[in-house]
Amino acid sequence: MNHLLPVLDLAGTFVFAISGAMAGVNKRLDIFGVAVLAFAAGNAGGILRDVLIGAAPPAAIGHWRYVVVSLTAALVAFFGHRLIERIQSPVSIFDAAGLALFAVVGTRKALDFGLHPIMAAVLGMLTGIGGGIVRDVLLARIPAVLHAELYAVAALAGAAMVVLGAVLALPPAATAIAGAALCFGLRFMALRHGWRLPVPRMPD
Repeated sequence: MNHLLPVLDLAGTFVFAISGAMAGVNKRLDIFGVAVLAFAAGNAGGILRDVLIGAAPPAAIGHWRYVVVSLTAALVAFFGHRLIERIQSPVSIFDAAGLALFAVVGTRKALDFGLHPIMAAVLGMLTGIGGGIVRDVLLARIPAVLHAELYAVAALAGAAMVVLGAVLALPPAATAIAGAALCFGLRFMALRHGWRLPVPRMPD
């Protein structure tokens, strides 16, 4: 699992950075703005995670790979956005993938740092939703986590799967993959079918 964790982390960084970059392209930002948005979306969750568990410096700042991956995603989105847009709802799909990968990586890293399983699951959820929140705030819109279909719920479900695997002493890699699949599946199905949590009914 020690070898898989950085791979999943970089993969999550890339897909979240693509999500952020595509959102920037859709807002007609210039290449610098797209790159900044890609880095922020791709690394905010990981930075938050590392700060909260005391991993200094955060991986996104301490390792050049994260900058390279984020800038690569920005260039891919900037010059290849027409190809990416052929995928149905590309920003949402990449966002769901980043959410899943970051949720399980954040949970696993928190467990490895000795956090209580419940707190590890919460931190995993925060890692997953952090990049999307920063992306939406920079674009001056309400963060998707506050209104979108099962956004934070999906992240928490994936994190809980990783925690359950740790409690039952199951293979970490298998539970990480299962958690990521559960998170992505929930988020994708919610997008496809419009599943939402209950909202308060306001008087007419």
